[in-house]
Amino acid sequence: MNQRPDLAAIDQALQDIRGFIHRTPVLTCSTIDQKVGAQLFFKCENFQKSGSFKFRGASHAVLSLNASQASRGVLTHSSGNYAAALALAARNRGIPAYIVMPSDAPAVKQEAVKDYGGEITFCEPTMSAREETAAKIHKRTGANLIHTFNDPRNICGYGTAAFELLEDVPELEVILTPTGGGGLLSGTLIAAKGLKPEIQVMGAEPAGADDAYRSWKAGKRILLEQAHTIADGLRTSLGEETFPIIKELVDAIVLTSEEAIMEAMRLVLERMKIVVEPSAVVPLAVLLEQKVNLAGRKVGIILSGGNVDLEACLSRASHTL
Repeated sequence: MNQRPDLAAIDQALQDIRGFIHRTPVLTCSTIDQKVGAQLFFKCENFQKSGSFKFRGASHAVLSLNASQASRGVLTHSSGNYAAALALAARNRGIPAYIVMPSDAPAVKQEAVKDYGGEITFCEPTMSAREETAAKIHKRTGANLIHTFNDPRNICGYGTAAFELLEDVPELEVILTPTGGGGLLSGTLIAAKGLKPEIQVMGAEPAGADDAYRSWKAGKRILLEQAHTIADGLRTSLGEETFPIIKELVDAIVLTSEEAIMEAMRLVLERMKIVVEPSAVVPLAVLLEQKVNLAGRKVGIILSGGNVDLEACLSRASHTL
């Protein structure tokens, strides 16, 4: 697939991957509703296989390969969730997965890749090092290079979460998603606006990694030079495939603080009794800080993942709060 994804492509992706993914639950919490003054519906992708929404895209990408392509395996560079997702999707199809990870990738995500049978090659924690290492592996193996968010197959797969959410809660008025490379937001925009054109879709982003916000304001893609956030899954720039979709369709991109992210993470753990990673609660953090007025509205939030590095988070929290 080289053309821009549309609603029909996301619908087809859902049919293709349905037998491989979990249809994750939608949960509510009256205590959190009272705190933010809105009715929230949490799409719990922390319960997805491999622990995040990324498994939807990885499964779709792997299943889209023909037999000849699949025989060469798959390759990606990722700091965590997509690495694990692709390794599991490849194992499900019985093909190799070559994973390039930066040396500072969270230990919990390194272990997940190993558990799923992925072959890890570590590199320096820079984008150039990741790309150069992946290029060498591609030359050696001929494996199919699949980018974590800058790939229409992944965007379609990611959009299936919003598709399911609106099937379960068709009365939603707004959907909020975390925003890093823009794959989840792009897929959500296409699915949600396609199913319900009047719905509002917003991206939520840490103030310490605000390239999507600045890109949206400027009308052009601005690359992230440095990221200072506990939300490790969002420390990346919008992609060439994702930015045009976001620029055209998004209603707003809203920033939040590190303190609010930690508060949101604690609130979900204490009140909903579920484990989520920092990136997943960035939309809730936006609402806790009242960065956007959604009072009295029905709001969907995609909790993107639950692969939390507890030791790192606790250490960071002791310095932040």
